[in-house]
This record gives sequence, C-alpha cells and structure tokens, in this order.
Amino acid sequence: MNLPLLPTISTFFIVLSAIFVAIGWNLIRRRKIEAHKKAMLAAGVSALIFFIIYASRTVFVGNTAFGGPDNIKIFYTVFLIFHIILATVGGILGGYNIWLGLKNQMARHRKLGPPASVIWFFTAITGVMVYLLLYVIYEGGHTTSVFKAILGN
Repeated sequence: MNLPLLPTISTFFIVLSAIFVAIGWNLIRRRKIEAHKKAMLAAGVSALIFFIIYASRTVFVGNTAFGGPDNIKIFYTVFLIFHIILATVGGILGGYNIWLGLKNQMARHRKLGPPASVIWFFTAITGVMVYLLLYVIYEGGHTTSVFKAILGN
C-alpha cells in the first residue's frame, strides 16, 4: 500500500489535535488550569497545521476524488459533506473558545468548551474515516479541485 504523504501527515495532525483536546479536557477536570491551557493551545496549533497542509494541497495539487464503487459514492459524498460541516463548525467553535479562554471570559469558555470538544472529536473521527475511504479501503480516484471531487464532475 502506497499512502500519499500530505494527506497522511494532515490526518496525523487532526488526530493529534483530538488527542490534545482529550488531554486538555482531562486536565481541566482535575483543575490543572495551566496544563489545560497548554494542551488546548497545542490542540489548536495541531488543527491549524492540519488546515495549512490541507488548504495548501487543495490549492496547489487538488483533492482526491472517491475511487470506490459507484453504488456507494452517494453515501461517501453525504458523509464527506457531513464531515466538512462538522470541521467548519468545530474549527470556528474551537478557535473562538480558545480566544475566550485567553481573554479570561471563563463563563462563556466553560459553557462552550464541552460541545466544541465533542464536535471536534467527531470531526477527527470522520476525518480519519474520509482518509481511510480515500486511501486505504479504496484506491483513490483522480486528483482534482475540491468542487469537482465533491460534485463528481
């Protein structure tokens, strides 16, 4: 199996970000505020590295179309759209929640943290599933722009 370098690296960083979120969540439950802050900043940086790699690859190389059977392509496409929505919402909520924490707006930070974390866990899980479907379970299709990959044109 010959795995593509950039998608493999970017998937590693999204998983790493979810691991840091889990660590940060555990730390704050034990009232280790400074360690929580460092873990969540590491989660944010890991997610940002993922996004930079993903966006750069999308702009300069393109995205890989689904290469699996045609009869499950619609399910993959719906799953991919669900993942993209989760990633967008999770990224915005996560970034905003980090900002709230850094600005010491703790009431809002505490309220937003758990749902933002859960959304991020689902983002990471669905991101890994997209990676597995594109590069491990099925051989990737052609590489093209993100719009053509989603719409199948």
